[in-house]
Amino acid sequence: MAVEATAHEVDAAVRAAHAVRESLADRTVRAAFLRSAADELEAAKESLVEVADAETALGPVRLGGELARTCYQLRAFAAIVDEGEFLGVVINHPDDTATPPIPDLRRYKVPLGVVAVYSASNFPFAFSVPGGDTASALAAGCPVVVKAHPDHPALSELVAAVLRRAAARHDIPAGVLGLVHGFEAGIELIKHPLVAAAGFTGSVRGGRALFDAAAARPVPIPFHGELGSLNPVVVTEAAAAERPEAIGTGLAGSMTLGVGQFCVKPGLVLAPSGAAGDQLVKSLTEAVSDTGSGVLLDHRMRDNFLAGVAERAELPGVESPVTPGAGGEHTVSPGFLTVPAGRLTEEGAYDLLLEECFGPVTVVARYEDQDEVRSVLSRLPGNLTATVQLSSDEAAGNGRGAEILAELTPLAGRVLVNAWPTGVAVAAAQHHGGPYPATTSTSTSVGGTAIERWLRPVSYQNTPEPLLPAELRDANEPGLPRRFNGRLER
Repeated sequence: MAVEATAHEVDAAVRAAHAVRESLADRTVRAAFLRSAADELEAAKESLVEVADAETALGPVRLGGELARTCYQLRAFAAIVDEGEFLGVVINHPDDTATPPIPDLRRYKVPLGVVAVYSASNFPFAFSVPGGDTASALAAGCPVVVKAHPDHPALSELVAAVLRRAAARHDIPAGVLGLVHGFEAGIELIKHPLVAAAGFTGSVRGGRALFDAAAARPVPIPFHGELGSLNPVVVTEAAAAERPEAIGTGLAGSMTLGVGQFCVKPGLVLAPSGAAGDQLVKSLTEAVSDTGSGVLLDHRMRDNFLAGVAERAELPGVESPVTPGAGGEHTVSPGFLTVPAGRLTEEGAYDLLLEECFGPVTVVARYEDQDEVRSVLSRLPGNLTATVQLSSDEAAGNGRGAEILAELTPLAGRVLVNAWPTGVAVAAAQHHGGPYPATTSTSTSVGGTAIERWLRPVSYQNTPEPLLPAELRDANEPGLPRRFNGRLER
């Protein structure tokens, strides 16, 4: 067990990070550091995966894939740093003919400063010490202090050492990546006056407490938190009639993937009543029944899962075609619940079914008509994802496909058609975020634009060229993409 950091140790970690900001000023060095971090992680893969599996029981295959994803992400941010478009360079020369007149203005983005990163339990690599928040903050030029997750403290220490080793290859001091353990340390970190922003992945309760603390500071700071998501799925009647087996099997695979511990697990499915919906439920029943038990990340999560499932199953009208619950002394078995969708259209005890239950369970709400679908969707909070399963005819533009997409778009940051939300690609067009409580901001934590969270714009007016940063001079010696007097240059 890791020793919890004292307030003095948190202060020392933040001050060490703050002191080395200039070591990240050179974009070439920054990009090389990110690539070296990926190289060092890959070189240490065997030992890292072994320790990660011992602490999380997620398995070598899953963990190896997650580590590969993490390394890819680090290299992707290195490429973004090299390219330089993220700086958003805009130059306007004076124009006295404009109304009002335009002075000499030059704008780009600068790093915020020290970023606090709060690790996630369910992704010990991709959303923890070397994960997207850390990678994007370093890419932006911000040193990082990570609050390790208590579910994988030894791995956190090992990974931090690997990243510091990569930093040393480029003469970047070890303080560029701080690491602290403990609940109180997390509170001290968000309050520290030298912390300029924070990234968080975890529960609504924990994230909201930190979000409020960030806002209550004498100088409030941006808090980019991912707090929880139900990830609704709408299955049209035509889709259920056309491919009930494929939808049932796909849903089972998505909701049980990683023992249901993915933030984008589909937790509510609106499926039609009647014969088509019955076939879908039959297929889902068979697929879930064939899925074995698994270990949740810790006993607290297991206890919460069992209690949450039991409370939901006790509601009148709720049935359990496959009962989720205790699979063994340390494991849980997957399952799903069904309920008439009409029960979810009004406030009351059934609101519980509209809340995320972390683990391998989903709720299938059987609707009678489209009015029930609209009514349930209107009551949902914000989500990371929203999915619709359409028939081939509907996907071709016939029927209500476009209408359903329009209804789902306000609910989520990523809308899927005839796919499943588990699996978040690291790509330029990716958006991993959504309306509250999915996230506390409109930013993404996955993909290239995640770097924008740790930057702020600044404009220089009437500044002599010798005093300007190289990125803002007319000659553009760094060769950056920019908008020059209204013309886009690449």
